[in-house]
Amino acid sequence: MNPGAYASQRIVKFAPLAEVYARIDKFEPMLPRDVALDTALGRVLAADVSAPGMLPQQPIALRDGWAVRSDAILDAGPYAPVPLAEKPQWVEAGEAVPDGMDAILPPDAMLLKHNGAAALAGAAPGEGILPAGADTASGFALRRSGEQLRLTDLTLLCTVGIAKVKIREPRIRLICAHKHKGENFLTPFLSRLIETSGGAVEVRPSMPLEQSFTDESVDAVFVLGGSGAGRNDKSVLMLARVGRVEFHGIALLPGETAAFGMAAKPVLVLPGRFDATFAVFLTIGRRLIARLAGALEDEPGIPLKLARKIASQPGFAEFVALRRENKGAMPLSSGPSTLAALARANGWLLVPPESEGYPAGAIVEMRLFP
Repeated sequence: MNPGAYASQRIVKFAPLAEVYARIDKFEPMLPRDVALDTALGRVLAADVSAPGMLPQQPIALRDGWAVRSDAILDAGPYAPVPLAEKPQWVEAGEAVPDGMDAILPPDAMLLKHNGAAALAGAAPGEGILPAGADTASGFALRRSGEQLRLTDLTLLCTVGIAKVKIREPRIRLICAHKHKGENFLTPFLSRLIETSGGAVEVRPSMPLEQSFTDESVDAVFVLGGSGAGRNDKSVLMLARVGRVEFHGIALLPGETAAFGMAAKPVLVLPGRFDATFAVFLTIGRRLIARLAGALEDEPGIPLKLARKIASQPGFAEFVALRRENKGAMPLSSGPSTLAALARANGWLLVPPESEGYPAGAIVEMRLFP
């Protein structure tokens, strides 16, 4: 867009959300790097993580008990104890099963005598035992490239002896365009959203917009506020002056004043209101981070029956806050979302621009709030 056309910051056209997605999807994943496993929570893998060897390497006991040969106690019972030729070995859960033994009897299924022992119950081959290689085979991909590492994954990968992983971690500079007095609650909120989406956030409250837009040390810039037509709204004007505004005005409710463009790196300008910031981040910001990180597509939403109809404005994609209840998904907002509605919601739905909404009873895909 020609900077000269931006004498005043006005929206002249609402870009369809599909056009914005098509532009964002052109970005290539950034270069990967190796990091310690314990620092990789929430990051997107840049390579499969495979088991370095089979586990367990030998059969282990799944419970505390007596290691026995199953074929030696086939007919054992409480009224017909079967004497054992050798004194049985006691094993704890997780310990290796002694060679030649193929079952673990519970503690009370063995009668110990001063001159030997007798089984009071039979056992099937493999009972109470985890076979060698049952946890994982050597080379099995435990987590795939493009997947985010969860807390469960860190423990699991540490268990199999993995100390480092290869990740892509987009560096996102977060700028608050308006310098309000007192605490700006949206900055820490957006910072945490970026982190949980796989990005590393850098908050620079004192850095001027022009310097932020032209700095190549980060992978993208998110600007909070300054996207509208107010007297102090200058974010889009500045982007037009030092770079290129590709979209100002997006057919998304709430969030229609958002902007996207390029300077040294991609720039996303989010509206300064809570509900609009949230909607733009979940629909656009998170997608940009995912493309830069090489993440796989989001997991499908939860199919739920709509408890009440949704009426939507054709031509605009609409972000609707939902609450999951026994009778289905209850819509709590239409257009702008109040703080009360967002506080009660636990998920959201994006109504496509070609739709006028959904009737009560329709099956919709609800996505959970982060």
